[in-house]
Amino acid sequence: MSRRLRVLHVIQNLHYGGMERLFADIVRLLDPREFESHVMVLGFLGHFGEGLDRYATIHHAVPMTRLSMLRPAGLAAQIRAIAPDVVHTHQGCWYKVSLAARMAGVPWIVHTEHGRQKPDPFIARSVARLASGRTHVVASVSGALAEHLKTAVGVDGARIRVLTNGVDTELYQPGGDPCPIRKELGLADDTPIIGSIGRLEPIKGYDVVVDAWLRLRETWSEGPLPVLVVAGDGSARADLDARLAAANAGPGVRLLGWRSDMTALHAAFSLFTMGSRSEGTSVSLLEAMSAGLCPVVTDVGGNAAVLGPRSSTAWCPREPRRPRRRLDRRPHRRHPPCRRRPRRPRAGAGRVRRGGDGAGVRGHI
Repeated sequence: MSRRLRVLHVIQNLHYGGMERLFADIVRLLDPREFESHVMVLGFLGHFGEGLDRYATIHHAVPMTRLSMLRPAGLAAQIRAIAPDVVHTHQGCWYKVSLAARMAGVPWIVHTEHGRQKPDPFIARSVARLASGRTHVVASVSGALAEHLKTAVGVDGARIRVLTNGVDTELYQPGGDPCPIRKELGLADDTPIIGSIGRLEPIKGYDVVVDAWLRLRETWSEGPLPVLVVAGDGSARADLDARLAAANAGPGVRLLGWRSDMTALHAAFSLFTMGSRSEGTSVSLLEAMSAGLCPVVTDVGGNAAVLGPRSSTAWCPREPRRPRRRLDRRPHRRHPPCRRRPRRPRAGAGRVRRGGDGAGVRGHI
């Protein structure tokens, strides 16, 4: 029997987020007969690290100073002791870990790029370009992101492989009971819920989503006003709270914080929305479409490719009036959420199944 391939997966932390969830799925799905998995976090382990020690050996990186950007000797020593055949880095640690892996003599270095800032700062692009020079394969989660890596960042196109994200389509299915979440939130069956799940960070554009809802409130005249429900947290939470208070949004917008009951949330949502300023391929969008939800999202990164040319419901984040019109036209106005959803989102669920079903996760392996 041949020796198993030893893979060290490295990430900043495994707290909430699509990248972090995908990372954990990759580790869990690796065949233990072929791979010996190790996980290293540069910070803390976090939510998606719970139970991961059943699938991999967990390592915490040694504390590092700013000088480690020039010579991460302690990290290199740790990696050398693990002796991996492959180091697989993820967002936020590419430069430093690839340098340490090169110092440790690791045969293969792989990086997965999940998305870039928009605009992409010059320093960030320069650091990524340097890291790519010592990386054998750069996996991009969308074609749009791959093009950006080549043209804007300067990554050698021969190193780039497009591996679109995938989700568990058996877990995220159309249907489910919407009543528990509605009861928790005190919402009637005929109140539409505009839902979203994601990190409350500036790049995710929840200020755009809130502004769209505020404009929708000004013009809504047919039935109960839709309620905006967002599950997630992050550094933009305080700014969003202040914006909502100033606009007297009241119970019309609910910021729930992080939740683990995503399938229950999907069952209660009437449609799914995102206001991202930049995306790779959104895991939250894939999960929502797999669950049969109609998506209204910004036309950035891989979002349009996920929706497809015949079912795109997207707007440019630079055109602030368009999301309100899109939300206003969505089928939740005609289909009470506790009764049925339109056929078109079902087609979206089928599209995710044809293109996803975990294939993207396995592709990263």
